[in-house]
Amino acid sequence: MAAQVQDVVEFSHKQMPFSHLPHGATSYFARHLQVVYLTRENQMQWLQTGGVNLYLVRSGVFDLVSIHGDTIARLTEGDYFGFPSLLTGDKIQSHLQVVTAGLLYVLDQQSFDYLRREYRGFEQHFVRAHANRLLSSQYKTRDQSWSERKISELMSSNIITASAQVSITEAAMKMRHYGVSSLVITDENTLLGIVTDRDLRNRVLASDIAPSTSIQSVMTKNPKSIFENNRAFSALHLMLKHNIHHLPVLDEAYKPLGVITSTDLLRQQKSDPVQLIGKIYKASSVAEVKRYSSDIPELLKQFSNNIEDISVIGKLLSGLTDALTARLVHLYQLEYGQAPCAFSWICFGSQAREEQTLHSDQDNGILLDANITAKQRVYFAHLGATVCEQLVECGIKRCPGNIMASNEACRGTVTQWQSRFVTWIKEPTPKAMLNCKIYFDLRLIDGSKSLYQDLCAALDMIRRDELFFAAMATDINTNSVPIGLFHQFKLEKGNTQHKHLDLKRRGIVIINDLVRLYALNVGIYKANTLERLDALLKFDVLSSNDVYDLKDCWRYLTQLRLKTQIKREGLPSNCIDPKTLTSLEKHQLKEAFHLVRHAQQASAFKFARASL
Repeated sequence: MAAQVQDVVEFSHKQMPFSHLPHGATSYFARHLQVVYLTRENQMQWLQTGGVNLYLVRSGVFDLVSIHGDTIARLTEGDYFGFPSLLTGDKIQSHLQVVTAGLLYVLDQQSFDYLRREYRGFEQHFVRAHANRLLSSQYKTRDQSWSERKISELMSSNIITASAQVSITEAAMKMRHYGVSSLVITDENTLLGIVTDRDLRNRVLASDIAPSTSIQSVMTKNPKSIFENNRAFSALHLMLKHNIHHLPVLDEAYKPLGVITSTDLLRQQKSDPVQLIGKIYKASSVAEVKRYSSDIPELLKQFSNNIEDISVIGKLLSGLTDALTARLVHLYQLEYGQAPCAFSWICFGSQAREEQTLHSDQDNGILLDANITAKQRVYFAHLGATVCEQLVECGIKRCPGNIMASNEACRGTVTQWQSRFVTWIKEPTPKAMLNCKIYFDLRLIDGSKSLYQDLCAALDMIRRDELFFAAMATDINTNSVPIGLFHQFKLEKGNTQHKHLDLKRRGIVIINDLVRLYALNVGIYKANTLERLDALLKFDVLSSNDVYDLKDCWRYLTQLRLKTQIKREGLPSNCIDPKTLTSLEKHQLKEAFHLVRHAQQASAFKFARASL
């Protein structure tokens, strides 16, 4: 028996957490466990006893399967399972399937609890393991929400294409043969255009175009398109914004793969907020826009009760703000005349990242044509003032820092905007760093795409400055997560004297800043935090584990923040009282903060070693 115990000790001491604990912890584990040889034949006998235990796999291969039949994990030598129920006291939900028979070391609840009490590292290891599982598995169900399903799952699987030289008759016959409402026009796997049944009615029959004419004369050239890995919500928003019903779907190499239609998407969703976006884009007056905007808070509250991952509300809210803005700009031009020169209405900050909350304010500006005259500037000054004020009336608060198109400093040509960025980068004061955090998250809302692209190209040239990245990393590390000595929360006091944690400033903002730093460093032009993280997987600046940890932490903190805002618990808008959390939720929140702090330290080491 002694030889067997020694064998267990030697094996266990190679596994975490025992490899980092005193020898006594491993010895206790070895003396109090039971050794089971688990096979397909006896698994029911050993695993359905009603008790909860910690299991360590010594040999064999086992699948951990959820109540829905999905494989959660494949367990092999050195893997544990059973600890979630030991930690929470919850009923066991998953079950084990034997793939290859093998040995399990089984520790009962009483012995597990003893090790938790006596060895803090033992408890921390399993709390952290459970937190990581929650942080990741919590979002595996998000695809059940229509809005988060990938385009590739919803689009027509067989793309029907034709060359630009075929006749209208040939194109129509091909559409009838395959029973499709659109035809993608290509040239050697390059998207040239799209023709829909509506085009055949309006551009051919109604215009009396000869059927022998080539299809390129009536097709929509350079149509709006979407990538296969984008989400359904993004596609529907694009359709509503541009009043289109068919979107070609492309792979990462821009090769056409299929078409997604408004019917495909409407079949998936039944949410009033998304329908509201469509109504806003079609509003015929400012009064109508304001009336629709008054429905937003209640509809979002209802919407949040019907989806698994309420962090999607950030994208939805930003979509609503985009719709309000674009429609108000359009209505202004109907009343005061078309813009006298090219312009781009752009947004910054949380709206640009598509991460707005119920308390987000305005961050916007206008990009102007290089040859604009003084008289033309007067038009845009009135446009900026009018639209910003109307947004306030629609519930989008003024920016406390006056980063709004109503401010003359936020209306300028590419050269003028570029000059501002150069100043901030070359003289990275705390105020300049704050500006960079806001203005480097930007997105086009309405107007000239080419002007906006010119600005992006100019910013790409000026950001290549190592001292700038060092300053950004140093600035990021001046903020700290709210974890103090002995892994306890560091609470803050607000005006109401309530003690709370600021989830935005002490967590979400830090992640946003870190991801922006890495994205700018490698030339990623996306603004959305999760999209930036996905793009960073292709670069050798963060490990895939670090990327996934940051994604999970961002989602978790954002979800917690939005839930708090919706419940309106009387605290500041981005804060939470940790007393309202369960013991396990506190551990989970601490783990998220721990991972954020680790990422902060890594950024300082990479970018700012000489500055700290």
